[in-house]
Amino acid sequence: MKRGWIGALAVVPFLAACASSPMTPPQALAELAPNGKLRAAINFGNPILAVRDPATREPAGISVDLARELARRLGVPLEIVTYDAAGKVVEGLAENAWDVAFLAIDPARAVDIAYSAPYVVIEGFYLVAQDSPIRSNADIDRAGVRVAVGKGSAYDLFLSRELKAATIVRAPTSQAVTDTFVRERLDAAAGVRQQMESDARRVPGLRLLDARFMVINQAMGTPRARGDAGARYLREFVEAMKASGFVAAALARHRVDGVGLAPPEAR
Repeated sequence: MKRGWIGALAVVPFLAACASSPMTPPQALAELAPNGKLRAAINFGNPILAVRDPATREPAGISVDLARELARRLGVPLEIVTYDAAGKVVEGLAENAWDVAFLAIDPARAVDIAYSAPYVVIEGFYLVAQDSPIRSNADIDRAGVRVAVGKGSAYDLFLSRELKAATIVRAPTSQAVTDTFVRERLDAAAGVRQQMESDARRVPGLRLLDARFMVINQAMGTPRARGDAGARYLREFVEAMKASGFVAAALARHRVDGVGLAPPEAR
């Protein structure tokens, strides 16, 4: 009984957020949906944000919910453009394949992508063999240490800047990181904590290090070349979704644990 009551409360702010649809400035609409529809890039490489519904195989998750609500507010149809890695989402920008995307904030990507403030905060962790001499994050950045990462992921970009002595080995997707780590007998795998924990349960003889190596700020973004009106509308949309309880309700509805709601954007 108690669980159902809490779940019902979580839905209230979600419904309240959906009840209003403020008028969209024409220029913002032209920049966010220039083709008369909203094309949203959804990355299945990050299972915290998006998965396929096991029954229907349709995209589901917090990023899908946000995309649907944004399309509703803009008054346009939604087209979901799916990817299996964040790096491929970024590559899609050059092909004009999407209008909005859900990506970790990174300065390298920010050259071409106008970001909102983050809506959730995710932690990055290292995974190592149970008998590995690596005991802490400080043991990673040493000559001879090889670290598996998902190509083009937020932690790939971060570690490419931060690691000076260790060698980075790139797996094609974030979901392939641990299998690459095991197959090639590497020293560590890097990724989102929930994915690393899941892999540690799936593959015997692995353990997570005790502390995170980075905080991943997940935000929405739109092509910077489009102009300022769409980017400004997107920032305001994300702040409204956090303040209304929409994001918190989506996290609860999709049973996403261990992810923090991002604070309001600093003004």
